[in-house]
Amino acid sequence: MKIKSGFVLRDVCGEQVIMGEGLGALDFGRLLCLNETAAFLWMFAMEQGEFSVDSLSEKLCGEYDVSKEQALADVAQIVDEWKKVNVVE
Repeated sequence: MKIKSGFVLRDVCGEQVIMGEGLGALDFGRLLCLNETAAFLWMFAMEQGEFSVDSLSEKLCGEYDVSKEQALADVAQIVDEWKKVNVVE
């Protein structure tokens, strides 16, 4: 999967938020606030282009002291939220 075109991560008053820019995000109409971990994963997903729950989990394990099982569960939950708000395809 990949992040849809037109969605960016911005710092707004000290909060990391996903917002839509341009025509690709016309009907998004909201800001999605991310915690530090989710923002880290978003930036990695953007760099990677095509990503998977497994690839994000590996990156999370490399950056934080977390078990592979916990990383998979956490990343799956974050990616599910991204899918619900339609910012990944």
